[in-house]
Amino acid sequence: MHLTCTIHATGMAPVMCIMHHRRAEGGQAGWKDRPCEVRYEEVGDVEEPTRRVEYENMLLGRYQHLSKSKGRPKDSTLERSAYILLSRIRIEGPMSISELSDAFGLDASTLRRQTAAALRAGLVEHTLDPDGGVARKFRITQEGERRLDEEREGNVRSLALVLADWSDEDIACFADYLQRFNTSIERLAGKPWPRP
Repeated sequence: MHLTCTIHATGMAPVMCIMHHRRAEGGQAGWKDRPCEVRYEEVGDVEEPTRRVEYENMLLGRYQHLSKSKGRPKDSTLERSAYILLSRIRIEGPMSISELSDAFGLDASTLRRQTAAALRAGLVEHTLDPDGGVARKFRITQEGERRLDEEREGNVRSLALVLADWSDEDIACFADYLQRFNTSIERLAGKPWPRP
């Protein structure tokens, strides 16, 4: 029996196609590995969708300042570094400089500057390690919780303006793909980010 399989070639190295083909033999059905004749069919440049993602990602970075415009009181915003720092401490609990450095992939001196600024602003406070460790940790304060909630709600309002003509289904699909994109980055970096 001669078999042909079509493989959509995308510039990658050829792959041997082995399929399980059913055949009737002596009145009984069985499975047998049988190599196929491979026919390649070009489907275009595999890099083209990735290039589109790169370009749109560049534009997304350009539009980050959107959160400081419509629907937001300008004096309510946190520095981006403080926003991310507070988000991580809130979801993970008290963290030391060493733990923050490992989580963010930043050197300890950078985290010391960021936590010092957050301390001065009353957004975090020192606390003893609840597990009995010697290193002091940082925990979010009530003021930090309030400012983080205010910032996040402002971001949500800004996004609602952008997504006003999207269906709920489209928004959910976009959120799913965005999470998948982020988790792929985290997997490559070896630094998963906790989610609520």
